[in-house]
Amino acid sequence: MTKRVAVIGGDAAGMGAATQARRLDPSMEIVAFEKGAYTSYSACGIPYVVSGQVPELDSLVVRSPQEHRDRSRIDVRTGHEVTGIDLAARRLEVRDQSRARTYHAPFDELMLGLGAVPIRPDLPGIDDAFVHGVQTLGDAAALLAEAERGRCSRVVVVGGGYIGLEMAEAFVARGMKVAVIESAEHVMGTLDPEMAEPVEQAMRALGIDLRTGVKVTGFGHRIVETEAGPVGADLVVLGLGVRPNTALLEGTGIELGVKGAVRVDRRQQASVEGVWAAGDCGESTHLVSGRPVHIALGTVANKQARVAGTNLGGGYASFPGVLGTAVTRICSTEIGRTGLSAAEAAQAGFSVVSTTIDSTTTAGYLPGAPTVRVRMIAERGTGRVLGVQVVGGAGSAKRIDIAATAITAGMDVQQIVDLDLGYAPPFSPLWDPIAVAARTLQTIA
Repeated sequence: MTKRVAVIGGDAAGMGAATQARRLDPSMEIVAFEKGAYTSYSACGIPYVVSGQVPELDSLVVRSPQEHRDRSRIDVRTGHEVTGIDLAARRLEVRDQSRARTYHAPFDELMLGLGAVPIRPDLPGIDDAFVHGVQTLGDAAALLAEAERGRCSRVVVVGGGYIGLEMAEAFVARGMKVAVIESAEHVMGTLDPEMAEPVEQAMRALGIDLRTGVKVTGFGHRIVETEAGPVGADLVVLGLGVRPNTALLEGTGIELGVKGAVRVDRRQQASVEGVWAAGDCGESTHLVSGRPVHIALGTVANKQARVAGTNLGGGYASFPGVLGTAVTRICSTEIGRTGLSAAEAAQAGFSVVSTTIDSTTTAGYLPGAPTVRVRMIAERGTGRVLGVQVVGGAGSAKRIDIAATAITAGMDVQQIVDLDLGYAPPFSPLWDPIAVAARTLQTIA
């Protein structure tokens, strides 16, 4: 009997799993339901479309619905929203938006690629048309349409995380006046304060009106209301982070965990047999703390999708966990982080030591050598590296990959000092900044 697989969600997690399953089992029947019009796209590229660096949204599409149909024989149904899941009957309730009809679709196994949705706090005016979250290409299309209308010159970004900062820079590139409002004392909550400060300096140097320690209280006509007074806005972008898009699963018996994400095992199987989940809707295990976490990153979604698809296709694969490694850039300032911050490490029960050093990404005697700041967190007594953060000029961000590799391998600061890293004046000082931070920690770890 042919196995029927239903996939909910047409982006990285859902379609990645479906494609991998098809490679392993050509006989199965795969149907994918996507509420929007796009499949398999790079949401990380949206700010670069907004800025004009990438010419159009379609440039971000890796594989269209028709390409999935033609190449992988996956029955992709866009404009189809799954509105109910009956696990006992093994069927989905599906709303076909174009025909305004609802029907039932049977399945033997279910793949959840539900993704995440922008956090929208319960504030007056939050649902006004000029307040936009940016998670999907459909969201981006609506945002661009609003930005290109007349009289749109002032943009307020609420929240100073990755997406908020990237969108702020994108609108500056469009020639708009941009304000960023962050309720915490510093932007980039995944960084320790001394690492966030140079990011804030870069934002202000770019002309961004940065307001930290300020809470938004509501939205009115061309106004963002805050505790410190109103801020004029023709367009508002929410950069408050995302939450797992798992409201559909309430009452199904599928167990949810941290932040409402789907709880999965190492094979990406949910608490109900034959139900799998990956990407922004699911949990991960942190490789350092060992605790369940919700990490909404494209890298994680694609890796988990490959694992889920392998198991759906009859193979065996497992996902070891995450470090939350991430990089971004604000103008010429590069940012990278991996593992735990000092606060996160303490919350996880570690006794920690840390250091922050300033160096350059090339030999210091070269003209214009870019500066870089490195913060390293280690376990007291063992010297095991728990987390690293970098902020600096060209050549800074991807140095975080050295740290991610070292943390994954369980290395201590002495082992990092002893790494045989490449050196030439245009690429690094004699002692790489990561090694310098480890040397500093040697004396106190």
